[in-house]
Amino acid sequence: MPGIWETHMKFSQRSRSLFKTIAVVLALALPTALAISSADARVGGGMSSGSRGSRTYTAPPSTTTAPGSTSQFNRTYTQPGAGMNSTAAAPARGGLFGRAGGFMGGLAAGFLGAGLLGMLFGGGLFGGLGGLSSIIGLVIQIALVVLVVRLAMSWWQRRHTPQTAYANADAGAGPGAGPGPQTNYRSGLGGGLGSGLGGGFGFGAANNAPLEIKPDDYEAFERLLGDVQAAWSNEDVAKLHTLATPEMVSYFEQDLGQNRARNVVNKVTDVKLLQGDLAEAWREGETEYATVALRFALTDKTLDRNSGTVVAGSEQPGEATEVWTFARRPNAGWEVSAIQQTN
Repeated sequence: MPGIWETHMKFSQRSRSLFKTIAVVLALALPTALAISSADARVGGGMSSGSRGSRTYTAPPSTTTAPGSTSQFNRTYTQPGAGMNSTAAAPARGGLFGRAGGFMGGLAAGFLGAGLLGMLFGGGLFGGLGGLSSIIGLVIQIALVVLVVRLAMSWWQRRHTPQTAYANADAGAGPGAGPGPQTNYRSGLGGGLGSGLGGGFGFGAANNAPLEIKPDDYEAFERLLGDVQAAWSNEDVAKLHTLATPEMVSYFEQDLGQNRARNVVNKVTDVKLLQGDLAEAWREGETEYATVALRFALTDKTLDRNSGTVVAGSEQPGEATEVWTFARRPNAGWEVSAIQQTN
């Protein structure tokens, strides 16, 4: 009997220890789960979405505001390698005189095949070539036609393909270029995003022309940060179309649709920029890009559509750090082109 009591006591002690461990794990996991659900609810869905032109698959430089790395894009229309200036990784092209084949490669293979056939039927390695001498003139004419057509196509593609950016922000930097990201800026009560900041430079297009980011541009970035959050909270898709690229608006619509399916609405209010850094700025053809790290205060809460009860987030203000990319085309304003989460 004492052995049975000892066994039950040991079992009870183990059960209490197990229950304590589970309680501790739940206590730690619950706030984390709530934080994750709140982050997933705000604009962008807590994911990295959008495109950064030819740099979509290149991580932006770290900054004082976002010293860590940024997560790769979970959602993007840009395909890997599309528009990227990476000749080293490009496969060898065939073409007329390409090493991997092409017209001349096929012609040489034909001659070799003819020689092998001649050798097989007793005419020697080059015995089978005699019958081909009558069509050599025709082959040469075809080769010249193919060459002219390829030269014309190459000229057409060069004329209609926009110039891509360099792979690195400081590639080919000329006078006035500075290494790394620009000086950080803070938004105070009396100044905007670009207050107290001279022009910044990012380097991009193949003509090596610097892209100057002026204080007015920084103010536009800060304004877009607040306007996008407000339009998202109001579920105003028409307004979002004036603030972001069509790609980003499509992601916003997907996320808003998921909220409606769950019968909730996400409200992001009291947005205030606390700190920001320009990571890089560059030009691709007619499009200008600027990637900016933003740390901002906000109140992020998700409400039940019927009762208005808070189901995620909190009434208490919090902070978030994200990396936003803005794009601008000629005679147009800046638009949000991408939002990336920081690690």
